Amino acid sequence: MESISEQLYTILCERITTGVYAPGSRMDPQAVAKEFGVSRTPVRDTLVRLEHDRLVETRPRSGTFVTRPSRQDVHEVCQLRKGLEWLATGVAARAMPLEQITDLREEAVAALRAAERGDYEPFFASDTRIHREIITHTDNSRLIAARESVEPFVYWLRVLGATGPHRLAGSTRRHLEILDAMAARDIEAAQEAAALHLAEVEEWTLADMASHDIVT
Repeated sequence: MESISEQLYTILCERITTGVYAPGSRMDPQAVAKEFGVSRTPVRDTLVRLEHDRLVETRPRSGTFVTRPSRQDVHEVCQLRKGLEWLATGVAARAMPLEQITDLREEAVAALRAAERGDYEPFFASDTRIHREIITHTDNSRLIAARESVEPFVYWLRVLGATGPHRLAGSTRRHLEILDAMAARDIEAAQEAAALHLAEVEEWTLADMASHDIVT
């Protein structure tokens, strides 16, 4: 059974990463405690964890605020992902069963078709699954934990950015390149496509967030 702090973390993290709490907005610990009928202690513990995830920041004599992502934040997250996923893709290209690669590919194509009709959720689900399963197939618990440590921030950046079809088409094209190279057991090509994909994600994320006056 989850502790009160863990439940609060899940709820507040979701509110931040889905945009319910806007970047730069103030979080009142007393109001949070009152809303959920809990003491200040689990709220404080939750805010400490959110601050560790870089989702909130505490300003002396001002309070706690939802972070406004900086260009450096985007760069650091994408740089970390590039390093982790370049390695993971090489391992997964050897280890992932062909049937699973085919399934991921079919899901990615179907998700793009849905996005072209204005339904973006299948793309987000497919995108998350592809990256997660590639990481999982390393069977490296430390690498998996490192990737999971930035998962909330990655999801948040995705929500804050635009969801235009041209972005989704570009990401899908790279996903298919990665998966096709993996299916061919071409490790070098799979890793090259993965690295290029993350470089494009960084470029597109910064452009989308700047257009919405979010990134600092």
